[in-house]
Amino acid sequence: MKNRKTTGLILGVALGLSAILAGCVQVSAPDKPIVINLNINIKQEVVYRLNGDAKDLINSEAEIF
Repeated sequence: MKNRKTTGLILGVALGLSAILAGCVQVSAPDKPIVINLNINIKQEVVYRLNGDAKDLINSEAEIF
């Protein structure tokens, strides 16, 4: 029974302190707009394999490609 009273007391003190320390929080918008600079480099490599017939067709009809 003594352990429950001690736990209750500690819990009550903790809740009381948290209520005191909570304070007031203000959030306001900045005067200047937020600027985000993104420097992104995108590199793409395309790898393809052709069988012999398709390769021969492309070589013989190169002007259409």
